[in-house]
Amino acid sequence: MVGGASASGASGNVAGVRIVVAGDAKTGKSSLIVTAATDNYPNNVPPLLPPTRLPEDVYPDRVPVTVIDTSSSPENRGRLVEEIMRADAVVLTYACDRLETLDRLSTFWLPELRRLEVNVPVIVVGCMLDKRDDQHSVSLEQVMSPIMQQFREIETCIECSALNHIQVPEVFYYAQKAVLHPTAPLFDQEQQVLRPRCVRALKRIFILCDHDRDGALSDAELNDFQVKCFNAPLQPSEIVVVKSVVQEKLREGVDDRGLTLTGFLFLHALFIEKGRLETTWTVLRKFGYNNEIRLHDDQLPPPIKRYPDQSTELTNEAVEFLRRIFATFDIDGDGALRSAELEDLFSTAPENPWNEAPYEDAVQKTALGGLSLDSFLSLWSLMTLLDPIRTMETLIYIGYGTDPSTAIRVTRRRRLNRRKQQTDRTVCHCFVFGPKEAGKSAILNSFIGRLFPEEYVPTTNDRYAVNSVDQPLGAKKTLVLREIPEEGVKKILSSRDALAACDVAVFVHDSSREASWQKATEMLVDVASQGETSGYEMPCLIVANKDDLDPYLTEIQDSTRVSQDMGIETPIPVSAKLGDFSNLFQRIANAAMNPHMSIPETAAGKSRKQYHRLVNRSLLFVSVGAAVAIVGLAAYRVYAARKNSSSYANNYLWWLVRDESEGDCGKWSWGISGGSVLRLVAWGGEWRLAERFGPYSEEETGVGTNLTAWSWKWTETQKAQA
Repeated sequence: MVGGASASGASGNVAGVRIVVAGDAKTGKSSLIVTAATDNYPNNVPPLLPPTRLPEDVYPDRVPVTVIDTSSSPENRGRLVEEIMRADAVVLTYACDRLETLDRLSTFWLPELRRLEVNVPVIVVGCMLDKRDDQHSVSLEQVMSPIMQQFREIETCIECSALNHIQVPEVFYYAQKAVLHPTAPLFDQEQQVLRPRCVRALKRIFILCDHDRDGALSDAELNDFQVKCFNAPLQPSEIVVVKSVVQEKLREGVDDRGLTLTGFLFLHALFIEKGRLETTWTVLRKFGYNNEIRLHDDQLPPPIKRYPDQSTELTNEAVEFLRRIFATFDIDGDGALRSAELEDLFSTAPENPWNEAPYEDAVQKTALGGLSLDSFLSLWSLMTLLDPIRTMETLIYIGYGTDPSTAIRVTRRRRLNRRKQQTDRTVCHCFVFGPKEAGKSAILNSFIGRLFPEEYVPTTNDRYAVNSVDQPLGAKKTLVLREIPEEGVKKILSSRDALAACDVAVFVHDSSREASWQKATEMLVDVASQGETSGYEMPCLIVANKDDLDPYLTEIQDSTRVSQDMGIETPIPVSAKLGDFSNLFQRIANAAMNPHMSIPETAAGKSRKQYHRLVNRSLLFVSVGAAVAIVGLAAYRVYAARKNSSSYANNYLWWLVRDESEGDCGKWSWGISGGSVLRLVAWGGEWRLAERFGPYSEEETGVGTNLTAWSWKWTETQKAQA
């Protein structure tokens, strides 16, 4: 790991760097830019330079650098702000011979950048070093140390002289380097340690390069790593030197198998301390990391295309991988992952994804705060349901070796499930509605094994609880309960697709309070109406909570009437306080598995359906009438065409059967002409019409008509018979 990063690997494929130079008037901004661009000190400098492109071959990364000059005059204030907002890095100048311009950095310029929320590296540059009085000089470290302690965004401080060509190229080299190889994501300068996210990324890279999984990089593995990152092998003598440097400073950094993870991390900290950040950045970028030390988008599968009423679930292949991972990190073999074991599992990811809402309190935990296998898989199911891209990203971080897109499957549309009267889902998403103090949180708590709370704590944001639910024949489904606060119902119903993800809705009310029932009923009607208008209807259940208390006077009659009117099950009585849930969670899962049942109908919905039936019936009658009319018109046109072609001058008679009997009288035959079947008889040497079968009227071809003048044709059949 000697280094020697290529430009493309070190720069992270940055197209160009835009550096804005700002500071008080007469602090040497324009002279600095011209000297850097031309390598000549200008005798006459214009008030404001145009954008200046620095030669690409000046710096090793060969990334184009454009420098923007600015004016500090009040009339140019708007342009100054605009340029600073577009900057990749900002160079703030002060005059070495004018201390008031140095003070202005901490009293105006740096606070102004913070006010504008400019989050880019800042390089502080003391210009006109040649004018400073050496007798009263103070070291740069003494001057800048207090300012850098206050303003951590300062990446580097440097003094220069454009007149004497002292450290002019270095100014823009450090600015470019701060953009391409920033320090802040890698290293905590105050604590002088690698940042946690950097450690996690380097640990993952170490594991990926440790092909034999023995916990150390052998000489061969170290050489492979060097070739992958820097396109150059390590000589045996160089490997010896690297390991010696590590072992001298950190004994446990090297063992008889090779360079350990501790030694690998130490080397990178050493590079950063020596200012060789490009070495660590090259390694990170070769393994697909961006400046936030997360995998770059091109390392992740593309967004999953799906309809709003389709959900995402883990495939069997992904579940089996997670079972193996669980067993690997269950070091004590107690069937649960404790906090330390879980952190170790996610130690190669940027962070533990479950240390934040909505995952941190969403599953049942053991007495020691660990996760059982069911809870572990339940959290993965929840994350896959809510954020499948993050699931795939996290799977990559923890070592899922195959294509991450094979870990996710998209379920069938809910409206198709209703049509088929069955679902293919293994994860059921239930929305839990209800007024305040109805006991929604208590139901969620009991679902994940939490005790009944003695004090009421209102829920202000959506909350999730997830667990597995036993089904008939030993099958299991994962049930996700999403508690929606009373204030959040309007927000949900304001979006047309908000109910698309809901497999089943539960409406909880306090059975001892009529006002609670009325609010729950209003929510039921509103949700059902939204489902009817959007096409995202779902099964609905009513839950009468606090069954341990006396019901209000007309509770039974009211609930029965609403259930019958809307065509859903009668309310399910439960008592979260007593732990009596009447198989509530199994019933919720069962309702989700039967998507065509228990779908409520509002009065408006029933009227709408009746209207649609009438319209459809009318359209059917109209369609039949139109079809009859079209057929009649077509028949008339055929008739008219045949009639027009049946004049004696143009008509032809086609023989069907020809009688070869002797004599001029009594001989008969069958023929067809213009759509009529004719029975002809020979009479006195003439053919006359004996009978007619077809559309011609008696006036046109009456019985006895002489047809001898017609042109006669035989069909191919008659010709053959003749």
